[in-house]
Amino acid sequence: MTKKQATIITLLSVLAFILALVVTGRYWLRFDLTRTRAFSISQVSRNLHRDIQDPVNITYYLSPRLRTLSPEPGMIEDMLREYAAHSRGRIRLAVRDPLRVMDTVESFGLQPRQVPIVEQDQTSLITVFSGIVIEYLDRVEVLPWVFSTDTLEYDLTSRIRSMITDTERWVGIIIGDSVRQWGDDFGHLARTLFDAGYRVRLISPGDEIPDDLPGLLVLGGVDELDDWALYRIDRYIQLGGRVLFAARGVDVDTIFGSLEVNHFENPILLDMLASYGVIVRPELALDRNALTLQFQQQLPNGWMTVRRVQYPLWIAVHENSGNPEHPVTAGFHGLDLYWTSPLSLNTPYGVEATVMFTSSPNAWSMVNAFHTNPEHVHMMEFEANLTWGQQILGASLRGTMPSFFRGAPTPQREGFDEELPDMPLYASPARIIVIGGADFATNMIEATQARQNLDFLLRAVDWLVTDDDIVNIRNRQPHIGRFDRITDEQQRTAAMRFTQILNVIIVPLLVILAGFVRAFRRSRAMRLALADTSTQTQCCEGNDETQIKEGEK
Repeated sequence: MTKKQATIITLLSVLAFILALVVTGRYWLRFDLTRTRAFSISQVSRNLHRDIQDPVNITYYLSPRLRTLSPEPGMIEDMLREYAAHSRGRIRLAVRDPLRVMDTVESFGLQPRQVPIVEQDQTSLITVFSGIVIEYLDRVEVLPWVFSTDTLEYDLTSRIRSMITDTERWVGIIIGDSVRQWGDDFGHLARTLFDAGYRVRLISPGDEIPDDLPGLLVLGGVDELDDWALYRIDRYIQLGGRVLFAARGVDVDTIFGSLEVNHFENPILLDMLASYGVIVRPELALDRNALTLQFQQQLPNGWMTVRRVQYPLWIAVHENSGNPEHPVTAGFHGLDLYWTSPLSLNTPYGVEATVMFTSSPNAWSMVNAFHTNPEHVHMMEFEANLTWGQQILGASLRGTMPSFFRGAPTPQREGFDEELPDMPLYASPARIIVIGGADFATNMIEATQARQNLDFLLRAVDWLVTDDDIVNIRNRQPHIGRFDRITDEQQRTAAMRFTQILNVIIVPLLVILAGFVRAFRRSRAMRLALADTSTQTQCCEGNDETQIKEGEK
């Protein structure tokens, strides 16, 4: 090879390397071997460029110091670059140091966080930023603090889609129980919806429900929602509305703590749900797969003690009890339910019912003898033999719902001149979710650290308000299941016994066996080596004797 040829090959190699770098900026390749493909964006996100008319600018404000302390910022940046790579130039990404543009950072409302670091055996706090700003035309969406890729794709894709379609994601909330307040009793749910980019519209029972409201949550209210308020909800459903009902079949005093159970005198809401196809039975569901309840108990000597009991009225719904075919429960993380009622399905023509999740097979219900006192758990099984079996705890309906008020006089409110609007002549397809109780959506989740309840509610709102493909994005995120996933006592005992035998007996025996095998192989190798050495020595001695004899001759 001549010097000229070597120079040409070198220049071509450098040019090929530069072109390869340019191509990698436009085309993206990543091998994601996880079961749910949690570390690569879905086809829905890759196809966003089809609907984007003008450039979408994504700016990741990241403190350089944070990049050196954790791998999470690098993973976030990789996912953002994947968005840009698949957008065919429609999504532009910039990563900036917030300290250099503090005025801009403050105007967007990005939130700094303090993280501890250890330097020279001393712990100190540093203030860092890790926020994302999305800009499209004159619209801006802000993710104030991002430090995980678990829900990042959902947050980005749902917001970008809302921006390019110029729509806001609204959800209406009706608190049916007058003793409960949205901010005080549903604070965790309110924060979850806000963080997901939803705008919440609080609607007082009986007030007008906008016809174009994307979705509605009706929380409680079996004994307080009158026919006027229910007419508004029924009309909204006839217009194709999408509603989640959280309503119990019996009245349990969980607010004031007496846990007294009574039947509702006039459960019109339950009658309306039954006309749609879901019967909320006037019972309470119980399960051997129970959560732990902690309460104070007074001893005979007057002292107070704290007790912890497995409380069957607090049900731990496991992942394997969810319906994998339903968009909301396809990536089911489980639920913690408190004093909930079982459901039955009896749908009219044109309505499709789907079971979303159930209890374990070791469940039963209280029908007549309602014992709720945690001090007497043994009394809760009086009716177990008669009602034993798996219970439906959550269901959804799709289709054209029959109007509960069609053919009946329009409700009137005494002292009000306002008249209710007429029902539409023809009903539109609607969606409904029914859960047998509203306590699982309240701040009561703090008692069992039930973050999975908020995840389920957010998925349910997504299914009601947005398209199914947005819901499927959340099903891709990784999660850790419960440690008590095995609910059957015999299976759990067998699994524990197998684990003990494996760790205490089998694994040590395998280690000992491996030691014997290795020692045997080593001794065998040493014997073969000694035998070879002995053979070579004998051969050498024989050759020497032969040479001596030949020399003597």
